[in-house]
Amino acid sequence: MESDNMRIKPPHLIRAVHQAGLIVTWVSDPMHGNTIKDPCGLKTHPFDSTRAELRALFDVHEQEGSYPGGVHLDMMGQNVTDCVGGSKTVTFDDLNSWNHTHCNPRLNVPQSLELAFAISERLRKRRLKAANEILNMSRVN
Repeated sequence: MESDNMRIKPPHLIRAVHQAGLIVTWVSDPMHGNTIKDPCGLKTHPFDSTRAELRALFDVHEQEGSYPGGVHLDMMGQNVTDCVGGSKTVTFDDLNSWNHTHCNPRLNVPQSLELAFAISERLRKRRLKAANEILNMSRVN
Protein backbone atom coordinates (compact mmCIF):
# COMPACT_ATOMS: atom_id res chain seq x y z
CA MET A 1 0.00 0.00 0.00
CA GLU A 2 3.01 2.26 0.53
CA SER A 3 3.63 4.01 3.84
CA ASP A 4 1.68 7.18 3.00
CA ASN A 5 -1.42 5.23 1.95
CA MET A 6 -1.06 2.98 5.00
CA ARG A 7 -2.04 5.87 7.25
CA ILE A 8 -5.04 6.87 5.09
CA LYS A 9 -6.78 3.77 3.70
CA PRO A 10 -6.62 1.08 6.43
CA PRO A 11 -8.38 3.08 9.18
CA HIS A 12 -11.52 3.15 7.03
CA LEU A 13 -11.22 -0.57 6.29
CA ILE A 14 -10.62 -1.45 9.93
CA ARG A 15 -13.66 0.56 11.06
CA ALA A 16 -15.89 -0.98 8.36
CA VAL A 17 -14.84 -4.52 9.30
CA HIS A 18 -15.38 -3.75 12.99
CA GLN A 19 -18.83 -2.24 12.36
CA ALA A 20 -19.81 -5.29 10.28
CA GLY A 21 -18.87 -7.52 13.23
CA LEU A 22 -16.38 -9.48 11.19
CA ILE A 23 -13.25 -11.11 12.51
CA VAL A 24 -10.28 -10.84 10.16
CA THR A 25 -6.54 -11.25 10.30
CA TRP A 26 -4.77 -8.11 9.12
CA VAL A 27 -1.60 -9.00 7.22
CA SER A 28 0.75 -6.48 5.65
CA ASP A 29 3.15 -6.94 2.75
CA PRO A 30 5.23 -3.75 3.08
CA MET A 31 7.71 -4.56 0.35
CA HIS A 32 5.73 -4.92 -2.86
CA GLY A 33 4.06 -1.52 -2.83
CA ASN A 34 7.46 0.06 -2.43
CA THR A 35 9.26 -1.38 -5.45
CA ILE A 36 11.40 1.04 -7.45
CA LYS A 37 14.01 0.66 -10.19
CA ASP A 38 17.59 1.79 -9.80
CA PRO A 39 19.22 3.94 -12.51
CA CYS A 40 20.28 0.74 -14.35
CA GLY A 41 16.76 -0.71 -14.31
CA LEU A 42 17.14 -3.28 -11.48
CA LYS A 43 14.11 -3.74 -9.24
CA THR A 44 14.79 -2.88 -5.61
CA HIS A 45 12.97 -1.98 -2.41
CA PRO A 46 14.14 0.96 -0.31
CA PHE A 47 14.56 -0.41 3.21
CA ASP A 48 13.39 2.89 4.72
CA SER A 49 10.08 2.65 2.82
CA THR A 50 9.50 -0.89 4.08
CA ARG A 51 10.29 0.18 7.65
CA ALA A 52 8.05 3.26 7.34
CA GLU A 53 5.15 1.13 6.13
CA LEU A 54 5.59 -1.25 9.07
CA ARG A 55 5.64 1.72 11.46
CA ALA A 56 2.44 3.02 9.87
CA LEU A 57 0.85 -0.44 10.14
CA PHE A 58 1.44 -0.57 13.88
CA ASP A 59 0.48 3.08 14.41
CA VAL A 60 -2.83 2.67 12.57
CA HIS A 61 -3.78 -0.53 14.36
CA GLU A 62 -2.94 0.97 17.72
CA GLN A 63 -4.99 4.08 16.89
CA GLU A 64 -7.96 1.92 15.81
CA GLY A 65 -7.73 -0.51 18.72
CA SER A 66 -7.03 -3.47 16.44
CA TYR A 67 -4.02 -5.71 16.00
CA PRO A 68 -1.83 -6.54 13.02
CA GLY A 69 -1.90 -10.30 12.60
CA GLY A 70 1.05 -10.82 10.32
CA VAL A 71 3.73 -9.39 8.10
CA HIS A 72 5.00 -10.85 4.82
CA LEU A 73 8.62 -10.09 4.00
CA ASP A 74 10.78 -11.42 1.17
CA MET A 75 14.15 -12.33 2.67
CA MET A 76 17.22 -14.50 2.22
CA GLY A 77 19.54 -16.12 4.72
CA GLN A 78 22.41 -14.70 2.73
CA ASN A 79 23.82 -11.23 2.30
CA VAL A 80 22.08 -10.46 -0.97
CA THR A 81 22.12 -6.89 -2.22
CA ASP A 82 18.55 -6.64 -3.52
CA CYS A 83 17.20 -3.89 -1.23
CA VAL A 84 18.87 -0.53 -0.70
CA GLY A 85 19.35 0.85 2.81
CA GLY A 86 19.38 -0.67 6.28
CA SER A 87 21.88 -0.38 9.11
CA LYS A 88 24.61 -1.99 6.97
CA THR A 89 23.70 0.25 4.09
CA VAL A 90 23.27 -1.28 0.67
CA THR A 91 23.57 1.45 -1.96
CA PHE A 92 22.49 1.58 -5.61
CA ASP A 93 26.15 0.88 -6.47
CA ASP A 94 25.96 -2.36 -4.41
CA LEU A 95 22.88 -3.74 -6.17
CA ASN A 96 24.86 -5.61 -8.83
CA SER A 97 27.33 -7.23 -6.42
CA TRP A 98 25.00 -10.03 -5.21
CA ASN A 99 21.61 -9.47 -6.75
CA HIS A 100 20.44 -12.81 -8.13
CA THR A 101 16.69 -12.39 -7.85
CA HIS A 102 14.56 -13.36 -10.82
CA CYS A 103 11.42 -12.16 -9.11
CA ASN A 104 11.08 -9.76 -6.18
CA PRO A 105 13.97 -8.15 -4.32
CA ARG A 106 14.72 -9.75 -0.96
CA LEU A 107 16.01 -8.44 2.34
CA ASN A 108 19.43 -9.64 3.44
CA VAL A 109 20.27 -10.97 6.91
CA PRO A 110 21.02 -7.63 8.65
CA GLN A 111 17.96 -5.97 7.06
CA SER A 112 15.71 -8.89 8.08
CA LEU A 113 16.99 -8.82 11.65
CA GLU A 114 16.59 -5.06 11.86
CA LEU A 115 12.91 -5.35 10.88
CA ALA A 116 12.37 -8.36 13.17
CA PHE A 117 13.71 -6.41 16.15
CA ALA A 118 11.61 -3.34 15.24
CA ILE A 119 8.46 -5.49 15.05
CA SER A 120 9.35 -7.22 18.31
CA GLU A 121 9.84 -3.87 20.06
CA ARG A 122 6.46 -2.58 18.85
CA LEU A 123 4.72 -5.74 20.04
CA ARG A 124 6.49 -5.51 23.41
CA LYS A 125 5.45 -1.87 23.89
CA ARG A 126 1.85 -2.68 22.97
CA ARG A 127 1.76 -5.61 25.41
CA LEU A 128 3.23 -3.48 28.23
CA LYS A 129 0.75 -0.68 27.54
CA ALA A 130 -2.17 -3.14 27.68
CA ALA A 131 -0.84 -4.68 30.90
CA ASN A 132 -0.51 -1.23 32.51
CA GLU A 133 -4.06 -0.32 31.47
CA ILE A 134 -5.40 -3.52 33.06
CA LEU A 135 -3.37 -2.87 36.21
CA ASN A 136 -4.65 0.71 36.44
CA MET A 137 -8.26 -0.42 35.93
CA SER A 138 -7.94 -2.98 38.73
CA ARG A 139 -6.62 -0.27 41.08
CA VAL A 140 -9.62 1.96 40.35
CA ASN A 141 -12.12 -0.83 41.04
